[in-house]
Amino acid sequence: MAYENEKLLEEKVFKDPVHRYIHVRDRVVWDVINTREFQRLRRIRQLGTTYLVFHGAEHSRFQHSLGVYEIVRRIIDDGFSGRAEWDEGQRLVTLCAALLHDLGHGPFSHAFEKVFNLDHEQFTQQILLEQTEVNEVLSRVSPDFPQKVADVIDKTYPDKLVVSLISSQIDADRMDYLQRDAYYTGVSYGHFDMERILRVMRPTEEQVVIKHSGMHAVEHYIMSRYQMYWQVYFHPVSRSAEVILMKILHRARYLYETGYAFTQEPKHFISFFKKEFELKEYIALDESVLLMYFQLWMEENDPILADLCDRFVNRRLFQYAEFDPASQYMKFGELVKLFQEAGLDPEYYLVTDSSSDLPYDFYRPGEENERVPIYLQMKNGDLRELSRMSDVVDAISGKRRTDHKIYYPEDRLMDGNVLHEKILELLQG
Repeated sequence: MAYENEKLLEEKVFKDPVHRYIHVRDRVVWDVINTREFQRLRRIRQLGTTYLVFHGAEHSRFQHSLGVYEIVRRIIDDGFSGRAEWDEGQRLVTLCAALLHDLGHGPFSHAFEKVFNLDHEQFTQQILLEQTEVNEVLSRVSPDFPQKVADVIDKTYPDKLVVSLISSQIDADRMDYLQRDAYYTGVSYGHFDMERILRVMRPTEEQVVIKHSGMHAVEHYIMSRYQMYWQVYFHPVSRSAEVILMKILHRARYLYETGYAFTQEPKHFISFFKKEFELKEYIALDESVLLMYFQLWMEENDPILADLCDRFVNRRLFQYAEFDPASQYMKFGELVKLFQEAGLDPEYYLVTDSSSDLPYDFYRPGEENERVPIYLQMKNGDLRELSRMSDVVDAISGKRRTDHKIYYPEDRLMDGNVLHEKILELLQG
């Protein structure tokens, strides 16, 4: 039997709190799961610094990746199998893309990427295509199979239906992380009727569409996503922790570049500081490595690095206040001067941060990052764009919400002297 069609002698199952069980029968899928690059995802949290706000949010990208795989497996094996619009020959590449879509995420993903100007999607491509255990497994299917999987994740694969299962406004990725993140954070916002959505999903040549009778389940899904972003993903305390994390890495890089003699040399970061790292060095990084350095750097002689690391490790986070950069830019300039007078380096202790989300959008031809909309399939087979049929979705379509905040160490501004009182007055005014 060809490797791509080989089944395990006995089905493997993962007990999962969101999907109950995750089922694996394909030898290729099982072998990919057991590669070192995929196992690394156990050591990367799904929600980065959010565990410092919601104490249950310790789940990993390994769990999420399995969840996305399971949703896609159910869609194509239980929902699409036997339908004329679904090409069964696309099954394995779809499953592998679902499983591996987050493979390139680094430690504390987005914060780490911002500091070093990296792109986890680029690293996903590299892990799939270069000399890795994942590449070796995929290449056993066929020499061009790793490229096919990479193309699905990169959204350049010719079968648009396959791409839409992994990346669209109603894809398996979102359906898993909303429910999983809601479960582990303990909130109720992210729960929606996924079983109903899976039952009304229909394949077309271009993308997945939704049977018209499932419109209300999709409305619930979109509103769940909206609430999760503003109640969990953009939580200001989690953003405070992320700000400190980024400032730790900025400070360490600055110290290295200026010749500072570290008590604990940052050997895992030096190639990143120099922008000369190899893929194997990126793969070697996980959150346990960063946290080890943060623990050690709490004893560094540099007071800023030591303080920031202590704040992150022991959750002494920055306070925050609302900030409108359009109308308060003069105020920020005044704050910079006051912080300098108070002996606080504003580069590290006065930080602005913004969050922005577009919960749903209809098709806007020619626009950058244009989004393919969700379509409802009517009784006569016609397709109607969701916001044209749903008043709920129409109310939020194309409306981007942005939030700006300023972060500062309130505990360092409580001395009671006139200067500190003026800083607090400006921050709270």
